[in-house]
Amino acid sequence: MHDDIRNAHAQQQRRVRSQVGSSDAYAFFNLLTGPELFDKVESLLPVHRERLFPPTETLSMFLAQALSADRSCQKAVDEAAIKRLAAGLAPCSTNTGAYCGARMRLPMEMVSALAGYVGQWVTAHAPDAWHWRGHAVRLVDGTTLGMPDTPANQAAYPQPRSQKPGLGFPLCRMVGLVCLGSGALLNAAIGHYRGKGGDEQSLLRSILDTLERGDLLLGDAFYATYFLLCTLRERGIDAVFEQHGSRQRTTDFRRGQRLGARDHLIVLPKPLIKPDWMSQADYEQAPQSLTVRELRTGGKTLVTTLTCSKHTSTAALKSLYRSRWHIELDLRNVKTTLGMEQLSCQTPEMVIKEIWVYLLAYNLIRLMMAQAALLAHQLPRQLSFKHTVQIWIAWTQHANRIDRDDKLYGLFVLIAQQHVANRPGRIEPRALKRRHKPYPMLTKPRAIMREYVREHGHPKKLK
Repeated sequence: MHDDIRNAHAQQQRRVRSQVGSSDAYAFFNLLTGPELFDKVESLLPVHRERLFPPTETLSMFLAQALSADRSCQKAVDEAAIKRLAAGLAPCSTNTGAYCGARMRLPMEMVSALAGYVGQWVTAHAPDAWHWRGHAVRLVDGTTLGMPDTPANQAAYPQPRSQKPGLGFPLCRMVGLVCLGSGALLNAAIGHYRGKGGDEQSLLRSILDTLERGDLLLGDAFYATYFLLCTLRERGIDAVFEQHGSRQRTTDFRRGQRLGARDHLIVLPKPLIKPDWMSQADYEQAPQSLTVRELRTGGKTLVTTLTCSKHTSTAALKSLYRSRWHIELDLRNVKTTLGMEQLSCQTPEMVIKEIWVYLLAYNLIRLMMAQAALLAHQLPRQLSFKHTVQIWIAWTQHANRIDRDDKLYGLFVLIAQQHVANRPGRIEPRALKRRHKPYPMLTKPRAIMREYVREHGHPKKLK
């Protein structure tokens, strides 16, 4: 068995080496060091004076923070100072003020545009084998992100009402569009955790232009609404969603045009009540009815605009909807593996910029995974995201000592070695085995409890 594994790795290395030698055949290859990415960065650069931390250097350091376990500005500045010494330059100050100011001057549009450019470039050059039945599948889902409890953040992104003042953290909501084939993030919308315009539907509508005619959108039950399905149909975009809970309870497969067991076409009437977010003119222009397909498979009721059961079977839709889980893993990668779950910037403007830096870092990792997968004749979803992050961090520390001709070959070989396990239908309880330290929960603002401890000592219980 060990001989088989060694032979497989040797064959994989030979495939990668041969493709590296003829890299012109692949559009992905060398994008990280090729002219396309540099030209895009140059086109987005603002007018700036020569400083210790120019925009390109600042963005590079910001990205390094996103990929580091220690995300402090002090560590970023210390590493920059050491690099200057190693390059034979004069020592510079390790004070973080200049770097923090440079981060504030870094244009938001530059970071967000670059993140979107990398993701869309990867998906635009994805081979047909990464698509599903000729469709480029796009995944959509939302998540929440916490940020430091500062007055500015609380004013822009208030904490949930269920938390007492002074005890909670500001939250924002993010909705992302991800390519199923490559895992790259195409676009994202960021809004309030609660209130008008902060729901997942509204955030998705703000980035619908990212989708192209012929795409297939895959999402959970939050998105199975009449008006969104109408909008997608007008744009030539197909959809597969889990049926909304309220309608799922009343689904009757004896009605409509029967396509098979628990599979039918049904005509949905336009809702009588106009949604708050919708203008009266748009409501009146919406079609009076919409024909969709409902089917029961895999313990779920799905609604889709793929109405032909001959071309798209129930089994095919069941398998496709299972792949929706990939976006949950993608969000976990960017939040947990990269550390975006708890942001660190103190102002709303910097918080949004920090999010886009994380998304840019995520897409750059996905770009490397796509290159490694293509050269090794694999699928990007077969490779490990966390392994690629670890390889890239180690690579940046030692790349100068590696022979130039073998750099890219060795990098892609290492990335392609680790595969993620295929565990269909995996179920895990949402519970922790390891106990945390038995500290009581904070029930009053920290400043008040600090005074209490000074006067009375640490209480056994916090009331």
